[in-house]
Amino acid sequence: MRHRKGTVALMLCEWQFSAPFDVTKGNFTGHLQTRASALQLLSMSELRTVEWVNGKVRMIDQTRLPDKLTYVTYSDYRQVAKAIKDMVVRGAPAIGVAAAMGLALAANDAKGTADKEQFMRRLQAAAEVLRKSRPTAWNLFWAIDRVLGKAQTTKERPSEVASRLVEEAQRIAEEDIEANRKIGEHGAALFEDGDCVLTHCNTGTLATVSYGTALAPIRTAITQGKRIRVFATETRPRLQGAKLTTYELLRDRIPVTLIVDGAVGYVMKKGMVRKAIVGADRITTKFVANKVGTYMIALAAQANGIPFYVAAPSSTFALRPEQSEVKIEERSPQEVTHIGGKRIAPKGVEAFNPAFDLTPIELVTSFVTEKGVIEPGMLSARLSGQ
Repeated sequence: MRHRKGTVALMLCEWQFSAPFDVTKGNFTGHLQTRASALQLLSMSELRTVEWVNGKVRMIDQTRLPDKLTYVTYSDYRQVAKAIKDMVVRGAPAIGVAAAMGLALAANDAKGTADKEQFMRRLQAAAEVLRKSRPTAWNLFWAIDRVLGKAQTTKERPSEVASRLVEEAQRIAEEDIEANRKIGEHGAALFEDGDCVLTHCNTGTLATVSYGTALAPIRTAITQGKRIRVFATETRPRLQGAKLTTYELLRDRIPVTLIVDGAVGYVMKKGMVRKAIVGADRITTKFVANKVGTYMIALAAQANGIPFYVAAPSSTFALRPEQSEVKIEERSPQEVTHIGGKRIAPKGVEAFNPAFDLTPIELVTSFVTEKGVIEPGMLSARLSGQ
């Protein structure tokens, strides 16, 4: 990086693509340095984080990344609930689809019951287990309610209802991919050639079924020929940015610079990033609930005159008055006091570990959804009925 007196450090936005990765085709346009399996050669936008395969739920085990890309398969909804809680699968859209498929597993397990009423009791019990897995992500509750609604309105025998619920869960997954692609199309217009964009946590394929939310506009902008560099926060304490976002972007050969969370204000002040875009776990008429640290990014963006965008599908929005209260998940203190299983803080210290924070929507420049780019004051008008 070149520095000259009296200039801001925009040099970090200067780069050359070498053997770029075409995220639309899933293959390198340059020379491959090593041989790899077909799975390893797929672009991130071709992978599926969670899917229904042969009557079971298959998902990428995100606790193994970035060291190893592996899949785990579950045949019981309780296993799916545990996978959500343990963050084998994470990201609000992906959690929602996983919960829908977990409920489909429960339906298949209960399809031999004698009557619809008994079937629904078992389904409701499974839904409660899944609801308790993580309390903040709205997509989880939205997906469960949608599948339960389908079960209640399907006037058939339990075996047929179960089949309809499997189809509904798969439909939710396909809709997620379609929504993310549209988010990419709408959001790409917000970025200019040469932009450096800051993002937080992981909002790519790994947070969704595929393609991503806040990373979707970046991917689409690059396919349009724009040169974009990403600044990714490490995202303490689980390090989703360091482990997952950098993994995705490096795999797709999208330029990325990793920074510590506390450097956000500095890189903004120095002019090293021009825009910020994050995802969301729940959006109400008052707040954006997202990975802890988002509020500080929004404040830093406002202080430095940098646009702050939030990208999310309409299934993340909870805009009715009775949905305005947000329960913030508090996770184990050990996630703060340990890294990789190794203690970094002295024994006996107390640790507070909220997984999310609340950013006032007044700090949001625009919301990027599958229905377009929406100003905060127009949410209810544009997304009524969510």
